[in-house]
Amino acid sequence: MTVLTIEEMADTLAPRQAIAGLDLGTKTIGLSMSDLGRRFATPRTVIRRVKFTIDAQALLDFAIAEKVAGFIIGLPMNMDGSAGPRVQATRAFVRNMEQKTALPFVYWDERLSTVAAERTLLEMDVSRAKRAERIDSAAASFILQGALDRLSLLARSDGDEFSA
Repeated sequence: MTVLTIEEMADTLAPRQAIAGLDLGTKTIGLSMSDLGRRFATPRTVIRRVKFTIDAQALLDFAIAEKVAGFIIGLPMNMDGSAGPRVQATRAFVRNMEQKTALPFVYWDERLSTVAAERTLLEMDVSRAKRAERIDSAAASFILQGALDRLSLLARSDGDEFSA
């Protein structure tokens, strides 16, 4: 597995390959998937965290089932841009995944993604109980959508509309 920049990911993806978004929490991993055209992020299931080996296998099973070509993982930077303990935990998770998969990971600044997801769910009038179970996947979708928008912009600047 390799950690790539979003620009490197854009260069390595073949057309019609889907990518997944991850919101790594202490209790859950929120998941989302792109469509094959990599235009839209859709929330998927949540993996309940148990321990790394079990969490990693659940993530890899998801990747196989969905034919994932790579992961966009939210990097929970502090609002001032500094890296705190959650950033270190996210980087450690990705380092540990290096032993398990050749799929690439891209770190994506996730500041305010959970706030945006919460706001969207509130606007949709989702009950508090339902919000609690959907928030992580909704946040993963915000993370992935940001990366998909960047991939689309990179493709347009290269003049190749079909690679993103």
